[in-house]
Amino acid sequence: MRSIQLGKSDLQVPVIAVGCMRITRLDKVAAEFFIQTALDEGATFFDHADVYGGGRCEEIFAEAIHMNADVREKVVLQSKCGIRQGQFDFSREHILDAVEGSLKRLRTDYLDVLLLHRPDALSEPEEVAEAFDRLQASGKVRHFGVSNQNPMQIRLLQKFVRQPIVANQLQLSVTNATMISSGLHVNMLDDTAVSRDGSVLDFCRLEDITIQPWSPFQYGFFEGVFLDNPKFDGLNAKIREIAAGYSVSNTTIAMAWLLRHPARMQPVTGTMNTERLKDCAKAADIHLSREEWYAIYRAAGNTLP
Repeated sequence: MRSIQLGKSDLQVPVIAVGCMRITRLDKVAAEFFIQTALDEGATFFDHADVYGGGRCEEIFAEAIHMNADVREKVVLQSKCGIRQGQFDFSREHILDAVEGSLKRLRTDYLDVLLLHRPDALSEPEEVAEAFDRLQASGKVRHFGVSNQNPMQIRLLQKFVRQPIVANQLQLSVTNATMISSGLHVNMLDDTAVSRDGSVLDFCRLEDITIQPWSPFQYGFFEGVFLDNPKFDGLNAKIREIAAGYSVSNTTIAMAWLLRHPARMQPVTGTMNTERLKDCAKAADIHLSREEWYAIYRAAGNTLP
């Protein structure tokens, strides 16, 4: 699979990341088959979080991949921390404890990437910086990033943290594209011109932070997928038309739409269906034309000024 550089790190990673949030839905045999399919497709970057399945997702993954030293060197593991029951927590103690828990469940000595999961209103960046320093010095985490953070939150963190912020995981799909649409409607009076994220897309490009779109096929906030959904007949008709031209599935074209953006994003899949995962992987080889990209954008109900 085609690879990209992750932020300012020395990591060359597959352009598609495999999200493991739903792996608890699979039994042992199905989980092993899913992980092996991902490896066969060259999708060797796996995204986790300590809260997924209450930690079981990381355990099931380690069991399914038959984690050992040889296997570990062939994959890239990313996990996230900071979400607790009824609160967010970026305290030094919680970050350190969370990483220890993830390492144990994943049966590894280190994480390639650790992301702070959702902004913590009580975060003290000095504590985050100390936690990152300890984790890096001990070799337990090699690279660091954030999730769902806007530019000012990242800038505040960067004031204290010595390590580069290599990734920012953000919700993005053709039906959830406000970070794109607000940039197109600059200086307009319509609601689309409202920037709800502080121009995070441009900021991440300026700072060489890789955007990792999550829920690339979802509309709303986990309200369902737009593919083959009668609520989005026009969008699906356009995707089917373009997919036919490339002899690929609708899934492939929807994923290729994200990859076409010059920000060099790394979308995170959420499917546990091996055939859909293969379709996602095929998107790495599709380069939509400018006309095709905008046609899909408009068919989703997005407007041009």
